[in-house]
Parts: sequence; structure tokens; C-alpha cells
Amino acid sequence: MRIIAGKYRSRVLKSVEGQNTRPTLDKVKEATFMRLMPMIEESSVLDLFAGTGAIGLEALSRGAKHAVLVDGSKAAIAVIHENVETLKAQDQCTILRMDALDALRYLSNHGFQFDLVYLDPPYGKVEIGPIVERLVEFKLLNPEAIVIHETVVKTEPILHPGLTFNQTYTYGTVCLHHYRRAP
Repeated sequence: MRIIAGKYRSRVLKSVEGQNTRPTLDKVKEATFMRLMPMIEESSVLDLFAGTGAIGLEALSRGAKHAVLVDGSKAAIAVIHENVETLKAQDQCTILRMDALDALRYLSNHGFQFDLVYLDPPYGKVEIGPIVERLVEFKLLNPEAIVIHETVVKTEPILHPGLTFNQTYTYGTVCLHHYRRAP
């Protein structure tokens, strides 16, 4: 696994051993960031269910100003710390070992707001509705925020009054549902 583009281009990232963490494929990352390029510069990014931190670190490499990397796994957090240290990006990252819902409450209580939120929960194991509800309820989304939910093909988009569904992009067995914060 590696950073695809930007100031950390071609830097190799550590992976979490075992089957509990599923890294986002390079082709999916590349396509996603090509679509997001105009809004990445100076953005604030939340990588929820971060795994290795690859999505948040890719965003930093491409010009984001800050990334919050959240995961509940001790092994994943250890790898995230190593990857952040390898890139010397400690000043641009907040790393939280927490359950996703607890992390959203914590971030709200500490005044965080995001331009990009990437949700990549373990497929079929996490209900995404309550997470989207908290993102909106806790006012964690900036006015032009984009939320991306990575899931398996044939998973329906979430309908929530605080988000406007834009489009679904499919890459083999993976699909990305893109949303914008509703006006």
C-alpha cells in the first residue's frame, strides 16, 4: 500500500496484519481523489474507520491541512501512528482510538468541522445510519462538505435530510456513495 500522489507520492504505508482491516484499493483512491481535487486544498478531513490511515494521509499528501484518523482497533491505531510518523505528518493529524459514535461526540465537543468525511466501516458490520445522523446532529460538516461512504455493490445509499445524495461510483465489488451537506 502506498500514497499515490502529492508531496508523499510513492511513500509506502504499513498495513494492519490479518483480515480485520481491508485497505481501499489504489484504483478506488485514485479515482476518488481525482474527483475531489478542487476541494482538497486546505481542507479538513475525517477518516472514520481509518484502518491504516491511508485515505486521510492521501488527502494530506494532496494538500489537505488536517486529517482526523479514527479507528477502534488497537492494532490499527498502532499502524496509523507508524504511518503518520513515517511521513512526519504528526502536526497535521489527530489520531483517536475510539468507537465511531464516541469519536463523533468527542469531535463535536472539541469544535471540529470537516470538508471531507470518508466512511469505510467493516462491510455489513456497522449500521451507517446512526453515524450519518450524528455527523449532521453534531454539526460536524462544513457548508460545502462531501461525505463518501465506501461499501459493497448493491448497498443502497443512505437517505437523510441533512445530506443530498449525489452519485454512486462502482469499482468491481466496491461502490462509493457520494453525498453533499444539504443546504
